[in-house]
Amino acid sequence: MQIKANGIQINYELSGKKGAPVVVLSHSLNSSLLMWNPQMEALNPHFQVLRYDIRGHGGSDTPSGAYTLELLGEDVIGLLDALSINKVHFVGLSMGGMIGQSLALNYVHRLRSLALCDTASIIPQEAQPIWQERIEKTLDKGMASQVDETMARWFTPSFLKQNPPMLDLIRKQILATPVVGYLGCAEAIRRLNYLDRLSEIKMPTLIMVGEDDPGTPVSASKAIHERISNSKLVILPSARHLSNIEQTQAFNSVLLEFLKNL
Repeated sequence: MQIKANGIQINYELSGKKGAPVVVLSHSLNSSLLMWNPQMEALNPHFQVLRYDIRGHGGSDTPSGAYTLELLGEDVIGLLDALSINKVHFVGLSMGGMIGQSLALNYVHRLRSLALCDTASIIPQEAQPIWQERIEKTLDKGMASQVDETMARWFTPSFLKQNPPMLDLIRKQILATPVVGYLGCAEAIRRLNYLDRLSEIKMPTLIMVGEDDPGTPVSASKAIHERISNSKLVILPSARHLSNIEQTQAFNSVLLEFLKNL
């Protein structure tokens, strides 16, 4: 489904239990709402599930220029307004978790709870050259230049070796991401700096991270956990960045328990 929100067309899917509270799922960079396929069977019987393509990704519009995390947060609010949804549980992974922090700081009255998965609250200065290199490489060689190193960051070698069907889907998502969308979101991510404001967040917050995540390591989740007073930290063994795919059962179990106990 597509709907006009915050000045762009946003691609979304609303499924699950009619009349139940709404859970919003927000994906990582270089992905789409399909990243959440492994969560749907667990969530749909209990909640309405709203998943959407972040601007620059999937079936949503891809305006040119640098985006900001505030703008990506406003897209979510625009989508909720367009669908007449007032308050939601927000679940974000990686870039989605950064958008979740933006929402919790700027639109606290729209969230019932927050789940921050495999994410960070600041991109340190020393990481800026890494982002610059990725941007230049993508400009030069396109999204194909990102596939192998992204897959290696996102999944453990043993999981890559098993090669379950979701891996092929994720590869296709990376390749399908418009370069302009990648660049817009990369600029938003590299300016992430919410660390000093996190203590403002008082809502129930679940923090989940794969123990082997190299991109947003356990230390980044611990830094978030230390600053959000009403938060719970869960470290998932044998998982890298996309822990929702690599450890689906454990991820779903922890998320469902958190949401159902609120």
